[in-house]
Amino acid sequence: MKLLIATNNQGKLKEYQQILRELLPDLTLLTLREAGINQDVEETGETFEENARLKAVEYAALSGLPVIADDSGLAVEALGGFPGVHSARWAGPTDAERNREILAKLENVPEAERGAKFVCVALCRTPDGREAMAYGEVLGRIGYEPRGSNGFGYDPLFVFPERGTTMAELSSDEKNAISHRGRAARLLAPEVARLLGGIES
Repeated sequence: MKLLIATNNQGKLKEYQQILRELLPDLTLLTLREAGINQDVEETGETFEENARLKAVEYAALSGLPVIADDSGLAVEALGGFPGVHSARWAGPTDAERNREILAKLENVPEAERGAKFVCVALCRTPDGREAMAYGEVLGRIGYEPRGSNGFGYDPLFVFPERGTTMAELSSDEKNAISHRGRAARLLAPEVARLLGGIES
């Protein structure tokens, strides 16, 4: 059985490949490139769920395959949950630019008020329109400078107070065990198996 991982984000793609190969070893995981798809889906939804569904619907239609798509992002308490659904596209095209802008917005915010969470909504959709969805989140705070190189997005800023490390200072296995994406994927995996059980490969 083939399952399309519907993302052009290489960091996200790598994480899903690692996580799903362990959780769903009987599935053949395909990338968008391997499926011959080079389109991006515009994320016009106002929630993580809406954006995940937009991508899943479009890529399932384009590929004729069952799809996993997600929307994920960072929500900072002192910024009223910003950047939220805009995490990937609000302040320049690179992770470094967005990290610098977050730090600038929090320049005078004390540590006790730098709480944040990573959120992921992962959605599996079949070509005939059946769906399953899961939510994952992880709590932490925003540090004062980027630390670590094993990650992407806001990982170098996201600190686990109980560990004293950023997300980007964790190994891939450690990150996948506790991350928002890992948590969503583990909740979704049995539902994916159930959905795909009735589909011929």
